[in-house]
Parts: sequence; structure tokens; C-alpha cells
Amino acid sequence: MSKTFDCIVIGAGHAGVEAALAASRMGCKTLMITLFFETIGQMSCNPAIGGVGKGQLVKEIDALGGEMGLAADRTGIQFRQLNASKGQAVRSSRCQSDRKQYKRYMQNVVSHQPNLTILIDEVSEMLTRNGKIIGVKTVKGEHIETQTIIVTTGTFLKGRIHVGTSITSGGRVGEPASIRLADNFKDLGFEVLLFKTGTPPRLDGRTIDFSKMEVQHSDDPPLPFSFRTPFIPKEQKLLPCHITRTTEETHTIIRNNLHLSPMYSGRIQATGVRYCPSIEDKIKKFSDKKSHHVFLEPEGLDTDEYYPNGISTGLPADVQEQMVHSIPGMEKTIIVRPGYSIEHGVIPATELRPTLETKKVSGLFLAGQINGTTGYEEAGAQGLIAGINAALKVKNQEPLILGRHESYIGVLIDDLTTKGTDEPYRMFTSRVEYRLIIREDNADRRLVHYGHKFGLLKDEDYAKIEKKYTLIDREIEHLRATRIYPGTDLDQELERISSAPIRQPLSLAELLRRPEINYQIIAPYDGDLKNFPQNVIDQVEYEIKYEGFIKKQMKTIERFRHIENIKVPADIDYDVIGGLSTEIKEKLKRFSPISLGQANRISGVTLSAITILMVHLKRLSYDRNKDLRS
Repeated sequence: MSKTFDCIVIGAGHAGVEAALAASRMGCKTLMITLFFETIGQMSCNPAIGGVGKGQLVKEIDALGGEMGLAADRTGIQFRQLNASKGQAVRSSRCQSDRKQYKRYMQNVVSHQPNLTILIDEVSEMLTRNGKIIGVKTVKGEHIETQTIIVTTGTFLKGRIHVGTSITSGGRVGEPASIRLADNFKDLGFEVLLFKTGTPPRLDGRTIDFSKMEVQHSDDPPLPFSFRTPFIPKEQKLLPCHITRTTEETHTIIRNNLHLSPMYSGRIQATGVRYCPSIEDKIKKFSDKKSHHVFLEPEGLDTDEYYPNGISTGLPADVQEQMVHSIPGMEKTIIVRPGYSIEHGVIPATELRPTLETKKVSGLFLAGQINGTTGYEEAGAQGLIAGINAALKVKNQEPLILGRHESYIGVLIDDLTTKGTDEPYRMFTSRVEYRLIIREDNADRRLVHYGHKFGLLKDEDYAKIEKKYTLIDREIEHLRATRIYPGTDLDQELERISSAPIRQPLSLAELLRRPEINYQIIAPYDGDLKNFPQNVIDQVEYEIKYEGFIKKQMKTIERFRHIENIKVPADIDYDVIGGLSTEIKEKLKRFSPISLGQANRISGVTLSAITILMVHLKRLSYDRNKDLRS
């Protein structure tokens, strides 16, 4: 094996895989170091991809040329569109994946990727010189040179597993934690915090009585994640999920044993996931609720194991058994593996630039749960951006920084690097200010030019998207230009659906803006009937119906874009700027914003401080230009 690489990726989970694939596909000689080949692409928690806010991330990963959407399409065993009855702005895709097939798919992709080498080892130390990454040292004694490192350790950094009063060191059950690397971060001057997450027990599906539960089937037809997947083939077997609920007996068992929970006994001091709480947290914090949903999710096609989503726990194994047996349909269910809570190391995300490179050490990038996030999708998105930016750094090119106005990924990274997080961060549609504009259905339009520019998407894939949006734009213009008059057969159709008749000439676009009108209703009366695919029709309809709201959001974006474009020099001296309080100066020094827009989002930085900073930057620019002229 070569001892010199352009990029080294530490870890091979969802962040690590996307990072390694991006860097290698961009022409960088890349090394991925992992403890075990068999766990590359492992779904450590629930076997699912997507969800509210997360589906948008997967679509964006796909539009940038990442692999997660393709993997989900190939290995999905149930597909559902969440919030389907609501507007496009909040619709999110989700699928159950076959756990084994998913990781096999990823293992096959990385094994056959040119420029990518896999090393089974553990990194004990990241080597630096003059504040720059120069290589790594491994536990097996390897010294390997590199220009960039991407750390994607997931829950392995200083990981500790809790089941009741039992505590073991580990990143997953049966896999060792990364202690040396945690110490190495401290040696490099980083603070290492602790966050907590958890997982429920795994159940033997042969011992579950599904007749007592509500069945939840896949959408028909299932919608793929990737724009590169034309459709989910009919021969791809799909399985149902089932829904049951906890009972008062369940809650009593948990209350009586809270003192044995690592979170409530004091053994865990770390911050847990607010939006995906353990069942102990639910019972304690929502004591007025009589029951909580439990979703029984199949783990795969060739296994009887089920994942009971909703009862994540760190209670002792015998208490978990009592709890499970108190839930309808699970009275005789056998637990295959108990659930557990896990503490893991986190580096404060405010230590990062928007490129995901650390401020302290040049060439060192962090992605995934090490930045304080939770979820495969958040990890994959960060891994992809870190991989792209590590490659761009090697090539000495401008980095990729996605804005809040153009992607969920931009919101995710801006939230982390500007505001930080004091609890595991999860993406939601509610975090996104411009969700009318940055939706699941148009992720390809927003981001494929980046994926194509960096060589992550093929020419034919890029051309396919261009053709799609040419059709959409032409049809929107056609509907705006085509007028329809009173007295046509369309009036009878409008009467049938209780819509007002046409009293004066209208464009088809004006008619389509009525809430009760859809594209299929007006299409037969167009005179230029077209056989568009459904994804084209949906976007045409959405863009016309929400045109007024979209224009308002675009104006808001334009108002703020000018401060996003005002760059703050890396060597700026905040101490010489008069009018800024000592507290604001300290915050600006700590966060090192790259633009006025980012400075404006730092908690405690006032509008007057931004104005003062803007004046100072204009003066700096004038003085520098004056020096150049002289």
C-alpha cells in the first residue's frame, strides 16, 4: 500500500462513505481507514432512510452526486411519502431499507471505486506540523502521509454503552471505542463534549402477533429517492410496517424502574436527543399521555428481526422484557438483543468553518455525529460536503459553501457552525426559512450544477435534468400565455366541481391558481395536450399555484443576499473597530464569520454591530484599493 494520499477518511459509516466517494471521484488519491470491512455502511440504528426534513437531505445528497439515494432505492423494502396531503414544501420521502443489503451495496461501491483504498486499522494519532495536517499514525504502526483528513467517527469517539447499571466501552455493541483519537483531539487543543443517543431492543418477528396491530403498507407506486432511478422495479419485494401503542402498564413498569435508567440514575450526564427521546424520557416528560406509538419496522427480507421504533431505552434487559410484553401484540415477543444508551464524543461545531474544516488545524475536516448531529442523512450530507471541500483544498480551488437560500444542507451546516448545538441536532422542515423554494421535488434543479461541475455526476444525468426543467419552464410559460373564454365545455366541468364559471377571458395559469383546480382538469381544454410525466406536472402546478408566495421569498432572499456577499477577511482585527462592545468582539473572534451574513446569525451580535462592521469593511476595502492605485 502507498504511504502517501491526498485525503484520509477516518470511519466508514454514512458520513465516511460519502466523504471517501466524493474525494476519490474528484480525482484525489483517498484512503478510508475503518476497524472492520463488514461494518462499512452499517445502519447502526433503525433500518430507514429519509423522513421529515431528512428526505430533503437525501434528495440533495443525490443531486450533488452522492450515493445514499441510490442505495436507498436499490435496497428499499417500503417507500412512503410523508405529509403527502400537504404542500410540496413539507413533503418528505422515507423508506425502510434491508439492513444487510444496504451495507452490502455500499461495501460493493467503495470496493470498486477508483482512487479509493480501504485499510483495516485504527488511527491512534493525527500528525500535524505548523498547524497543518501532514499524516496519521495507526495502532498497527503505519505512518501515512496526507494533505487532508476527514474524521467521521460516529458514536465511536470515546463511546460508552449503557444497559441498566452495566457500562462498557464501545462505539457499537461488540466494537471498540476510539479512545486514543479522543485524547489526540484534546492534545490538538479541541474540547471534547459528550452527547447521548440510544437504540431500542431488536425483536423476533416470529413471536409478534401482528393481528393486534395496524398495518402500514408501502405507497403504490413507490417513489424513488434518486433522480437517477427511473422507477422502483415491480419485482423489488416490499414489506408492510405495523403500528401498536404503549399502555398504562408499560408506563408503570418504566416509572417503577427509572432509578435503573442510566439517564435518570446519574450515570449519564450527556445531553440526549430531544426530538427522538428514549421511552424513559417520554414517560417522564409527557406524563399526561396515556400511550405512545410504537412502529414495528422489518430489518430485511432474509431475517425475522424487527426494529420497534419508539421505545429506545437504556433500562436493564429484564425490565426491557417486561416493558415489551406489556405492549399489544408483543405479549410473547422474544427480545433478540436488548436496547442500550450510548455516550459519544463531540467536537463543538463552532470550531468549524462552513467548509467543515476546523479553524485550529488546516486540512482537518469533521463530519457526522462528531459535529453533534444525529441521523444517517445529516451524517451523509456532511460527509459529502467535507469530501468535496477536502478535494477542492488539495486542488487549491475555491471551496463549496451552500447557502441557506439554496439547500437544506446549507441550513444544516450554517446552524452548526454559526450557532453550535448543545444537544444532538436533527434536521426539520421548520428550521428552513425558504422551504417554499428549497423543496424535495426541485433538489435536482438547485444542486446538480455543483455535482456536474465537480465531476460527481455524469454528463447524461446532468442533461436529463436540464431537459426536465426546460419542459417545466416551457409549460409554465404556455399556461400563462394561453387564454380560455366563457361559454366552453370547461364551464360544465367547473360547475361539476363547484368552481365559479369563467365570466371573462382568463389564462390557464390564472385558472390553475384556484385551489380546487389541478392540471388534469384543465389539460383536456388546453388545445395542446401533452403527455408529461407526473413529476413535471407536479412542479408546473406548484410553481403556478404558489407563484405569489415564491416571489415574496425570492425578494426576501435578494434583500439579505448583499450582506451574504460581503466577505469578512480572515485577518480582520476586531479590537480596532470602535463602537463594538467587548462581548461582541469576543464572539466575532471566537466564531470567525466568513461573511456579514454569517456574523448576523451569531447569537448576541446586534444589528447596530453589523452596521458598524459593514462601515469598517467598506473603509478597509477603500484603503486597500487606494494603496493599490498609489
